[in-house]
Amino acid sequence: MHGGSKGFNTNRTSSSMVSGSRISTLLLSMFATFASIYVSGRLWQESQNRVYLIKELDRITGQGQSAISVDDTLKIIACREQQKKLSALETELAAAKQEGFTSKLLTENDGANAKKRHLVVIGIMTRFGNKNNRDAVRKAWMGTGAMLKKMENEKGIVARFVIGKSANPGDNLDRGIDNENRQSNDFIILDDLVEGTEDLPKKARLFFAYAADKWDAEFYAKVNDNIYLTIDALGTALAAHFDKPRAYIGCMKSGQVFSEPSHKWYEPDWWKFGDKKSYFRHASGEMYVISRALAKFVSINRSILRTYAHDDVSAGSWFLGLNVLHVDEGKFCCSSWSSGAICSGV
Repeated sequence: MHGGSKGFNTNRTSSSMVSGSRISTLLLSMFATFASIYVSGRLWQESQNRVYLIKELDRITGQGQSAISVDDTLKIIACREQQKKLSALETELAAAKQEGFTSKLLTENDGANAKKRHLVVIGIMTRFGNKNNRDAVRKAWMGTGAMLKKMENEKGIVARFVIGKSANPGDNLDRGIDNENRQSNDFIILDDLVEGTEDLPKKARLFFAYAADKWDAEFYAKVNDNIYLTIDALGTALAAHFDKPRAYIGCMKSGQVFSEPSHKWYEPDWWKFGDKKSYFRHASGEMYVISRALAKFVSINRSILRTYAHDDVSAGSWFLGLNVLHVDEGKFCCSSWSSGAICSGV
């Protein structure tokens, strides 16, 4: 009797151990399931947070346009530059030495269509009340109609007046420019710019971005509408800088930074230029030229490039921290009336 009781207890103990093992396995399985669900939920939540943060960053820095760092931008530009075929460059250089700058329109052949690269795209900054200036420029060096087209096709020089929109869209000012453009077809109308003196830095930035996107050229130039150019001399001067992929060319200067609000040349951000209140070296705003790589840089980073009170200082600030060659070209000093100048102010 005693032995039977002992066997019964042994069997009961074994059953309890098996039952406990099953319960432990079940608990572990449940725990693993809950852990998997928790981890998956956290990963999904993290991915949603990242998507939200990326969208917010894009919205804040560029209204949907991603901001590219200076290093990445220059790498992109360098890669594009390296895609040129060496044989094409050698052929172009040989032809350029013999025929002058008018033949230096680089030809890119994609196997089906030949595409000409312009020498320079010139943006002539103008305003609503400056029709007399525009007519004088057309008569002096720019031309109209067939002459304007001939300058583009034979010399590779594209010239357009650059203007924004009226503060009252569709008013007489806008209609006047639209009518003039229908006759001359020589305007770049910046829809995102309200025309005004205080918007000149933004105007220059938008022009370079627009021109770099629309035309493939070696250089891009900003000129005021009271400047007369000698086109052949301009072409010759630019041809000397073909071998400089990141060139910033102009009549280089510096100058005092004015902190008094009543002054004509008041700079609201005067304190950023140090205790001596002097601008860094930059090209005079009457006329300056940048190479294709720099125009592409402006186009890519248009939403984050800072502007100051003056367009020439603003342009100089964009290139100050880059590996850019500053070319102090005396022929671009339009106000000096120096011998051999390619431009003159009126």
